[in-house]
Amino acid sequence: MGHGGAPVTMFRREGAECVADLTADEVRVLRKVASEVVSLLTEGFDHEDPVVGRLFPDVYPDDPLEAAEYRRFTEGDLKTGKIDQAGAVLATLPTDGAGEVRLDPESAEAWLRAINDARLALGVRLEITDDTDVEEEVDDAVLRDPGSSRVFQLSVYAYLGYLQEALLDAVME
Repeated sequence: MGHGGAPVTMFRREGAECVADLTADEVRVLRKVASEVVSLLTEGFDHEDPVVGRLFPDVYPDDPLEAAEYRRFTEGDLKTGKIDQAGAVLATLPTDGAGEVRLDPESAEAWLRAINDARLALGVRLEITDDTDVEEEVDDAVLRDPGSSRVFQLSVYAYLGYLQEALLDAVME
């Protein structure tokens, strides 16, 4: 993983496709993250969970009735969309170990949305706000306990940010 603010350029543009060579570790992390998003949206779906709240923000925060009504009509589709996006990541990952990922424009968009959902979810769990300096948080967590799950999750969060940026650059190219 690139440090010192220099994101690893992982995606390149080949014709209409965005292509990346992923290491076995990256594939494993992405598979885990996408699977967790899917399970959060299926058997783990709970409106009391702040992560679910972040992925499905209230459109009418001041009107619980309107909000509930709106949710009733849109939530199913939204949820299906998010599950499909995470599914698109799982479907395009190499089946075992390292490998190349080729994304057509539709898959690239699904990846961007899925990565964004995963980052939002992780951000809530890690209590990251707009003011959080992620690299500082990583350094902090490493000092406290280098083997902690927080160190791992923060690294994944940072990695997803790099990946999102790299993919977006390739898409916009």
